[in-house]
Amino acid sequence: MLLCVSASHKTASFELLERLSVPSTPVAPLITEHGECVQGAVVVATCNRFEAYIDMDEPVTAGVALGVEATLAAIEAATGVPARELEGSYTVLGGSEVAEHLFAVASGLESVVVGEGEIAGQVRRALTESRQQGSTSAELERLFQRASEAQRGVKNSTAIGRAGRSLVRLGLELASSRIADWSTQRVLLVGTGAYAAATVAALRDQGAEDISVHSPSGRAAKFAAKHGLRAVSAETFPTAVVHADLVITCTTSEHHVVSAATYAAGRTAVEAAAPATGGCPVDHSGRRLVIDLGLPRNVDPDVAKVPGVDLLDLETIRLHAPLEELQATDAARDLVRDAARRFVSVGERKNITPAVVALRAHVFGVLDAEVARVRARGDEGGQTEQALRHLVGVLLHTPTTRAHELAETGRADEYIDALSALFGIEVADSATSVERPVADAG
Repeated sequence: MLLCVSASHKTASFELLERLSVPSTPVAPLITEHGECVQGAVVVATCNRFEAYIDMDEPVTAGVALGVEATLAAIEAATGVPARELEGSYTVLGGSEVAEHLFAVASGLESVVVGEGEIAGQVRRALTESRQQGSTSAELERLFQRASEAQRGVKNSTAIGRAGRSLVRLGLELASSRIADWSTQRVLLVGTGAYAAATVAALRDQGAEDISVHSPSGRAAKFAAKHGLRAVSAETFPTAVVHADLVITCTTSEHHVVSAATYAAGRTAVEAAAPATGGCPVDHSGRRLVIDLGLPRNVDPDVAKVPGVDLLDLETIRLHAPLEELQATDAARDLVRDAARRFVSVGERKNITPAVVALRAHVFGVLDAEVARVRARGDEGGQTEQALRHLVGVLLHTPTTRAHELAETGRADEYIDALSALFGIEVADSATSVERPVADAG
């Protein structure tokens, strides 16, 4: 049984998601260590969501409670966030709902900005990390691989990618309301990861030319050389912050990289250098802007209290996210639902297969006994045996077809019960556990 425990920007505060995004140890292996019934776990953690996808080897009634218990215990062990603080901030999905949800997430349909492209890569990396941690399972592999296929189908067949915009570009568009000419802006980028590269591209699309970069981890020089930027050292960073018209942070640092103290240190350095150089303290005629794209937050909220400085963070960007372009979104959701139905159909066929095999084994066992009896009495030319085998094949066709039809509509348990009642055939629960819808437990 597949299970998803999901905390996202729709159910939880950014402050809580921030705390979940920096586990001291990987969460997925801790979930799988909770008990033998947990077959595998993959955790998708982004700036807007924390989701655990779990493969449970248990009947649904017990599996949901055990899966949620395993997830909450793992979260507390890895992040220090107790289960009681998560109450009301997560939802639980089970059975066929899991595939549709993940496919929608991978396609950008559940993002702050519908259609944003970063999430697809984050979903793929989540699976890769679980492989490396040894926490995935065959069913989770199938789920995440189909999610990537669904995402590509949505991207290639709809305008959802054009309808949505990434958080980086949306943040810059919000900044554009106060920037008349991007080419005159002094921009300081803090961070050198994938988001930083996307930010550089988006800045240049806006027309920004004066861009420098600082890395708290010391990778600024390499990143600057690759992208044609100026590197800012740790020693000159406060001064660069004070001189910048726009500061954009996008690091995975667990600590604030910009604060009111940073501005204070920068001003002190500028004022101390002014007499020696014959220059004047930095003067900004307009307000300056700090855009915090990091999670956990890269910028201390006290920056908003610095005179002349405005702070734009992910939560504010979320509030300004544009309305969805309904036509593109509806088409994308139709594709996601179709892909999820196909995923479930294949899974249900696999679940019912042991029951079909058991029926055929039972019938052919009876046939073999009858054929042996016919041979003993003399079956000239094997015609009776041939007729019996043909008859059995015809008789098995309908119940085999019906088994798959019932499985695809979630009624495989009825087929299994019928085998028991009519023929006394018992199929092992572990081979035929059938997923049923699970109510929201969040």
